[in-house]
Amino acid sequence: MMLSATYVGDRTLTVEEREPKVPGSGEVRIAVAYVGICGTDLHVFHGDMDQRVGTPATIGHEMSGTIVEVGPGVEGWAVGDAVTVMPLAWDGTCPACRAGHQYLCQNLDFIGIDSPGALQQSWTVPASTLVRLPDRLSLRDAALVEPVAVAVHDVRRSELAAGDKAVVIGAGPIGVLIATVAAALGANVVVAEIDANRRAAAESMGLRTLDPSAVDQVAWVEDWTGGAGADVVFEVSGAAAAVLGATSLVKVRGTLVVVAIHSQPRPMDLHRLFWRELRVLGARVYERCDFERAIELVAQGAIPADRMITQVVPLVEVASAFETLEAGRAMKILVAVTQ
Repeated sequence: MMLSATYVGDRTLTVEEREPKVPGSGEVRIAVAYVGICGTDLHVFHGDMDQRVGTPATIGHEMSGTIVEVGPGVEGWAVGDAVTVMPLAWDGTCPACRAGHQYLCQNLDFIGIDSPGALQQSWTVPASTLVRLPDRLSLRDAALVEPVAVAVHDVRRSELAAGDKAVVIGAGPIGVLIATVAAALGANVVVAEIDANRRAAAESMGLRTLDPSAVDQVAWVEDWTGGAGADVVFEVSGAAAAVLGATSLVKVRGTLVVVAIHSQPRPMDLHRLFWRELRVLGARVYERCDFERAIELVAQGAIPADRMITQVVPLVEVASAFETLEAGRAMKILVAVTQ
């Protein structure tokens, strides 16, 4: 038997015993070490995704662990291998897949949302989703790889280059990681955040910040860029006012990347978009190359893991971890699943 955290609806998570799933053809079973809780998991906890997730559901997709069983037909993997999971399963037949954009499959199974996730001591997944972890990377820090891969993909999609100036709107976990990845690339970065605690957390990681509620953000960016505007602006806050004002921060022919998940349509300054010939991009999930780069960054220490990880809790305390994150009292909480 194993322990599993289960979302049962109505902001309730239970921890119960169940039988682990035996891996079938092309599958492996992983002893899950750590699982990170993210904003999407909070949306599930709040009931915002009940139509998609259904109940009861085991969620979680930011993880690390060790293979404990290999199913028939699996090659290249062995018991004892340290792994993380790129939690995307595509059908390979839809127009997006046929065009080479499998990670944006029109029938995508995001494992941990659309199908059972990692908040269980034993997790069986397709071997095709595995990403190998190097020996020098601890399993604790490796649980950050998935959100770092999100940030790597966002930065790569923006085509940001060394020496460019970037504004990141929002200092939540993904905003901070985007800023860190951009800085590792050699860009000059500032993080705009109205919450003092989040600004302080970003500053503790060596990031430059500004408070849009205390300064004229447009004037500040114009002064910083010699009147040009930022090369790239990442909207990570999810706030309507941020979307409306974001185009005012971008240079002529610059790029605005929409990273935050907006649950409803937002007003945007289309005149500014037209006048400056701006480029607006969406950025969603990641590709395998983003995971590989994320592993490099975490293993090299370019990601401040000790400052990102606010707390580690045992699986039996998973409900309290969600409540702590909901209250804004942590940057990243890890659940120690098999500890």
